Amino acid sequence: MTRMFGWRRGVGFSLKCLLWGLVLGVAGVVIPPATVDAQTVTTPATSLQAILKQGEDLEQAGKWADVIRFYEEAIQTHPRDAVLTDRLAAARMHYDIARRYRDQSFVREQLRLSPERALDLYTEVLNKLDSYYVDRPDWSLLVERGLRQVDIALEEPLFRKHHPTRVTAQQIADYHRDLKGRVDPASVERVSQAREAAWTAAHLAHHYLGITPQAALLEFTAAATSGLDRYSAYLTPDQLQEVFSQIDGNFVGLGVELKAHGDALEIVQVIPGGPAAEAGLVEGDHIVAIGDKRTTADSLDDDADLLRGPEHSMVEIVVRRSGGEERTFRIERRRVEVPSVDRVQMLDPASGIAYFRLVSFQKSTSADVDRALWKLHQQGMRSLIIDLRGNPGGLLTAAVDLADKFLADGVIVSTRGRSAREDYDYMAHQPGTWRIPLVVLIDGNSASASEIFAGAIADHDRGTIVGERSYGKGSVQGIFPLGVAKCGLRLTTAKFFSPSGRAISQAGVTPDIVVRQVAKPAVRSDATAASPASHRLADDDPALRAALEAAQQRVGQR
Repeated sequence: MTRMFGWRRGVGFSLKCLLWGLVLGVAGVVIPPATVDAQTVTTPATSLQAILKQGEDLEQAGKWADVIRFYEEAIQTHPRDAVLTDRLAAARMHYDIARRYRDQSFVREQLRLSPERALDLYTEVLNKLDSYYVDRPDWSLLVERGLRQVDIALEEPLFRKHHPTRVTAQQIADYHRDLKGRVDPASVERVSQAREAAWTAAHLAHHYLGITPQAALLEFTAAATSGLDRYSAYLTPDQLQEVFSQIDGNFVGLGVELKAHGDALEIVQVIPGGPAAEAGLVEGDHIVAIGDKRTTADSLDDDADLLRGPEHSMVEIVVRRSGGEERTFRIERRRVEVPSVDRVQMLDPASGIAYFRLVSFQKSTSADVDRALWKLHQQGMRSLIIDLRGNPGGLLTAAVDLADKFLADGVIVSTRGRSAREDYDYMAHQPGTWRIPLVVLIDGNSASASEIFAGAIADHDRGTIVGERSYGKGSVQGIFPLGVAKCGLRLTTAKFFSPSGRAISQAGVTPDIVVRQVAKPAVRSDATAASPASHRLADDDPALRAALEAAQQRVGQR
């Protein structure tokens, strides 16, 4: 099992939502950015009747990511409304089913499984929940959720495409009547009973509805995890591979980070030395076609998947530049190394103020930070700003290792779970401690492992925290590859607490100096960042300017 706190999506690209890889949509699936015009999803009306009507209209369009966002916002106004809660749960199921059936690795794995092996997979998932999940599973609720997900799957076009069947209203009624007489979710109290209930339901679905037993059992399997909490999820083979690519800090792809923008995929970052950088792609370019397919607002997530492919294979893309000119690029997919540290520079050489941005917590983070620290030390570093804005997290061990570089003793973070093996206090060690004054930049997108580090620095009064309150994700996820198939699980196994015992969940880390960012700071080129006047980078970035002033004050006090 690998323990982690969220990650950036990879395999050569990522579609960034507000907190990509952290705000995973509420059913444990990643909700991509809106792919509709701003007027399509408006702020929900305050009356419940108007909200339900607007929600129905969105459901009819089948844009489940937008539906989920709509109901999540509506529930903020009506937190106790059972109808809204139920509709949100159904929307998440729709989204999860469509997401899996767009994933060819899931489709291939499904075709490979026999009904018996699909049942073994479901049982393996239940056993993992029984052993590792942070709360005791409600087996009756898991079976009930599986039954409902099979019903919803029959409504999903992609599911029906892969399982063509003509079902009459009478057949559906007969299925539910027989199911009610033979499966009672309320009586399910242990794994063996859940297994038997799913097996019975799968064969009834095959008899009455014409879908294969393994297709129904896979819905039970996905449903068992997707409704547990915001971060637990069933991982298809490709998704599991993506997770480990992010942990390792490398992937096969073009070396770009993307976000949805109208009918195109906007490049928001080009990884230096990657295939895209060598081909001449730059930040701000818009991918408008991949192969012979033009990108559209309704299919950007699927379009981005077309950028995937085997190592050394080629992909042709059409890029629209800022002036409207379109150019065609033919680029080789290659393995790309993604450093977790970038923009390493002396922000104010005269005062010895150093700076670097930490973009993720991965296997290479400790070594990447060590290289950055010694480079800055040789350049006269007397104080350091660590920028964690937008960092959604990563490995627990990477967060602990980073904090240990600046704390000489004491607790870094504590984890607590249902199982005693999840209860652990991670401690700092004196050897190798850097004692320079610290300033840590955070924002609402700094989460999980970022909050581990910022919380430890704050509680030990080791530095000044600047920016906005962090996201507030206080749980630990474990990654579990499954033996029956090449898929996996992401399960919440514990909650974490700062050194003072504060729960991070929903509270986050509060900065000492609050600076609200109203616009994205300008991104300067490496050449500009390395120039003697590089401290002017802060002129376009109020939070960084405040951090620089705090660092200068700390150096002066020292």
